[in-house]
Amino acid sequence: MHILLVASAFNSLTQRVHAELRDHGHHVSVELALGADSLTDAARRHRPDLIIAPMLKTAVPREVWSTHTCLIVHPGPVGDRGPSSLDRAVQEGARHWGVTVLQADAEMDAGDVWAFAECPLPELAKSDLYRGEIADAALRAVLLAVERFASGTYAPTPQTTHRTRPYLRQDERRIDWANDSTDRVLRVLRAADSQPGVRDELLGGVWFLHGGHREDRLRGRPGELLATRAGAVCRATTDGAVWIPELRACRAPGEPVPVKLPATLALGDRLPPLPEDPVPAFADPSRSTWSDITYREEGQAGFLSFSFPGGAMSTERCRRLLDAYRAACGRPTSVLVLGGGRDFFSNGIHLGVIEASADPAAESWANITAMDDLVEAVLTTTDRLVVAALGGNAAAGGAMLALAADEVWCRSGVVLNPHYRLMGLHGSEYWTYTLPRRVGPAVAERLTGDALPLSATAAVELGLVDRTLPCAAAEFADETARLAGLLAASPAAPSRIAAKKALRERDEAKTPLAAYREAELALMRATFFDPRAPYHALRRAFVRKEPAAATPAHLARTVPADRRDAPDAVTGLAVQDSTPAAGSCYEEG
Repeated sequence: MHILLVASAFNSLTQRVHAELRDHGHHVSVELALGADSLTDAARRHRPDLIIAPMLKTAVPREVWSTHTCLIVHPGPVGDRGPSSLDRAVQEGARHWGVTVLQADAEMDAGDVWAFAECPLPELAKSDLYRGEIADAALRAVLLAVERFASGTYAPTPQTTHRTRPYLRQDERRIDWANDSTDRVLRVLRAADSQPGVRDELLGGVWFLHGGHREDRLRGRPGELLATRAGAVCRATTDGAVWIPELRACRAPGEPVPVKLPATLALGDRLPPLPEDPVPAFADPSRSTWSDITYREEGQAGFLSFSFPGGAMSTERCRRLLDAYRAACGRPTSVLVLGGGRDFFSNGIHLGVIEASADPAAESWANITAMDDLVEAVLTTTDRLVVAALGGNAAAGGAMLALAADEVWCRSGVVLNPHYRLMGLHGSEYWTYTLPRRVGPAVAERLTGDALPLSATAAVELGLVDRTLPCAAAEFADETARLAGLLAASPAAPSRIAAKKALRERDEAKTPLAAYREAELALMRATFFDPRAPYHALRRAFVRKEPAAATPAHLARTVPADRRDAPDAVTGLAVQDSTPAAGSCYEEG
């Protein structure tokens, strides 16, 4: 079928629906919802068999839903209506939720139901759940709805009962530090962690707080800042404390949208002298605290886990992760697993920190060289097997970081964006060495040039990924540990380690890693220090959430009817004509 996706943004769920529909052989086009006229015109130009809206903040115009079957993906159970469904579920502590696929009608969220899928809601941040349990349920429901539509015989079910709740505004999200418990504070922070944040006053300024994690030991006067850790601040509650990783300044009239930043960087000179409260290098399972980098061992397998907000790796984060990686390589293990968490693996350099710096060009350069240092350390590890375990999405330099490992394992719901072009960059992280050696020069050129999101399934078929783990997000860490233990115990492990060392020596003799790095960085440096390079405007538009004036040409293209069943040159599946909006693969805010 020819399916048109309409979305307010080409976000993680839209990308996953896009990629998995392609895997099922459908032709998929994309249009950004920029107003009623744009959607009406898109439906007329594309003439799709079916329209699906994975993430839509505006109503579908009558001219569209009255002439096309248009399915809306709503992150809530049947009968739940309103724009803040998932936010309210997280803030109210719901433990079970679901996703409904319903037909667009005159009233929002009121149309007939085509499919519904249930899911659990662990006590986690909204954005993590959205990319995990909610996305898994959404794909089950979308694929079922598409199958039912294709049958031509299914009659959707009318909604008999409903509950409509309004947008969750800041007055309902407000934290009363003098009276709220830690549990309540965490629910509020988790329900707004990526967007919109929780509006609050701190150190004489007005900020939006992003993210929240429990602290088990530090205590103080409610609302007081107690310590810092890895860029986050710890703030006391009535019965404990929470770590807040990121802040965003309140927007002043006439000013651009402020950038979301690590909390200590955002506070700057306002921050009083506070103790840095690090956690031990080895994870302590008895503690209930937060750290963005942890290490643990199980037998001969070491696990270096990291989780950075939005998958963004600033210069400082890259350097800390490199230090932790080197320490892990000093341990007597035969397998080292890099990653293994459930959310983003990495999206590469931190565009927000770069944008907010006094010299974005210099910070861009520092960030990319720090990323290269980390990737080089992985590539030159020859005394053990290194596994990149992706429980969540990866893009740009983060995807290339994974390719530096000996094996790449992905949870089945992962979406990969192994390209840089949409941010106006050539890219580094030794991708000109690692990507062609996995997929060949022709496919490497296609992936980086066309800039298509890939499902984990498609990535395995291309040779980009070695293994998919068909498990729930909550099960990924345990399943990764089980497989890593088997790999470490394998009789073939010593010979594989010896073989990789020999191969690295042969490759180095043929073309030194330094040559790849030098060639890549020469192009990156030229872009960074050219104020007229598109990268600077693309970066600014992305991190400051500047609205698009029109659907980008690479998204709006259509494929003639006589080519819609042609095989894709890369995946062998249906012809694909659209790619992500500029910068959308890097970070979600």
